[in-house]
Amino acid sequence: MAVLGENTKAKIVIIGGGTAGISVAARLVHKGEHDIVLLEPSEIHYYQPLWTLVGAGCATIRETVRPEVKLIPKGVRWIKDAANAIDPKAQVVTTTSGAEVRYDYLVVCPGIQLDWHKISGLSDTLGKGGVSSNYLADLAPKTWEFIKPMRSGTAIFTMPAGPIKCAGAPQKIAYLASHYWQQQGVLDKIRVILVLPTPGMFGVPEFAKVLVEVAKRYNIEVRFQSELTDVHADAREVVVVDRSGDVEKKETIAYDFLHVVPPQSAPDWIKDSPLADRSTPAGYVQIDKNTMAHVNYKNVFALGDAGSSPNSKTGAAIRKQAPVVVENLLATMADRPLPQSYDGYASCPLTTARNRMLLAEFDYTMKPHPTIPLINTQKERYDMWLLKRHGLPFMYWNLMLKGRA
Repeated sequence: MAVLGENTKAKIVIIGGGTAGISVAARLVHKGEHDIVLLEPSEIHYYQPLWTLVGAGCATIRETVRPEVKLIPKGVRWIKDAANAIDPKAQVVTTTSGAEVRYDYLVVCPGIQLDWHKISGLSDTLGKGGVSSNYLADLAPKTWEFIKPMRSGTAIFTMPAGPIKCAGAPQKIAYLASHYWQQQGVLDKIRVILVLPTPGMFGVPEFAKVLVEVAKRYNIEVRFQSELTDVHADAREVVVVDRSGDVEKKETIAYDFLHVVPPQSAPDWIKDSPLADRSTPAGYVQIDKNTMAHVNYKNVFALGDAGSSPNSKTGAAIRKQAPVVVENLLATMADRPLPQSYDGYASCPLTTARNRMLLAEFDYTMKPHPTIPLINTQKERYDMWLLKRHGLPFMYWNLMLKGRA
């Protein structure tokens, strides 16, 4: 692990040691680049896509954890500190410890910020009284603790408005829980409510059609164009706002179990930086959606959840973005035209049962973009469940983070 000094400098600085940062670092090393600094404060790296299955009792949190130090490519200097400011004109990143790291080229991928505070009353009750969220490592096991003993009552699953990482996650846990309750013979005694801010089940009609039938199968009440605004923990009630008409309608609903996905945005320090897209309050790094280069600073690239590209924020998107960023960064360093273009590909493995999955693959056109030959991934399939449970984690740890996939 590198130590910050007064004159820390690198040819390439990468902010964030998550999926995007490690993948880009590995690919750059394969291309012969070694003057690389990686800024990442955490000593633990999580495979977050498995947290939905942890919350459903189908996986353990232990399976999702690796030491960060074992994932950083050889030759990359790891600085265990977090960025909190960027001066793109001076080409300096300032860290939370007050140190400065100078760069020639910058890759920004610090991840996304979970804005729990934007839902009134939520923060104080997380992990207690039947309230949980699969979006935190310590809470995902709690989700299963609340789901497993439930035999009657009301279960509410919510999704916020705006971009979030893994937009299918709010639905997936609802289906997994409902299937479990069905297996236990108690689903008919549990009222399941799914609160969605969107006018439909999914943005791609081919997959939305399947999900409509899944919700019907479990007798899930879907509240479209609605959003959770308040949690009253003492009364075990929530306030849901329906925005489908000309006038907002508020409804108070009692719950026995509540799974909340928080609103999300770029980290606050990104919002305050010159790199931010000022056109939206979410404040993501303003990049060209195809080249992944910053629109104003050509030596700066961004990918992953903190970038402004209008793709679904998934690990699969990062897998396609990383090679584009690396090739275009190398071209910039050589003063060549940018050769690669990202088409917005993302995939959302939608677990519709505890042994079935629908693999939604799509791009900027919001049309299906299948990549697995000879298999109809627009249907719920057991082999796709095995891919989610075993295949994708294997690929993540052994290929993607090593810059091989």
